Amino acid sequence: MQPVAPGSSIAAVRRARGIAAEALAAEYLAANGLQLLARNVRCKGGEIDIVCRDGNILAVVEVRQRARHDFGGPLASVTRAKQRKIICAARFLLRAFPAWRSFRMRFDVLALHGLPDGVHRFEWVKDAFRAS
Repeated sequence: MQPVAPGSSIAAVRRARGIAAEALAAEYLAANGLQLLARNVRCKGGEIDIVCRDGNILAVVEVRQRARHDFGGPLASVTRAKQRKIICAARFLLRAFPAWRSFRMRFDVLALHGLPDGVHRFEWVKDAFRAS
C-alpha cells in the first residue's frame, strides 16, 4: 500500500487511486476503438464507472483495481451484489438517456493490475455478467 501523506485520509488516497485507474481505463478503451459516452454515472442504487459505445453495443464497464491480492484479484471483487448495483445503475442510465435503448447492452469488467515497475496491465472481460 502507498504511504499516506500527512493530513490526508486513507479514503481520499483510495478515491484518488480510483480516479487515476478510471482515467487509465478510459484511455485504454478508447485506444481499443470504443467511444467514451459517460463516466461516473451515479444513482441511488449504484454507480457505473464508464459507458462506451462499441459499434452497436452499449458497453457498461466496471473498472477494478486492487493494491493487494490477498482476497483475490480485481476481478474477484465484482461480486453478485456489486453486479446488481451496476445493473440497477444501468436501468437508471437507460431512463435518463432513452436514445441509448436502441443499443444492445453489455457488462464488461476491466481489471487494472499495477506492476512494481509502474507499468499497468489490463485484463478486459467482455460480457462478464448479464442482467437477470
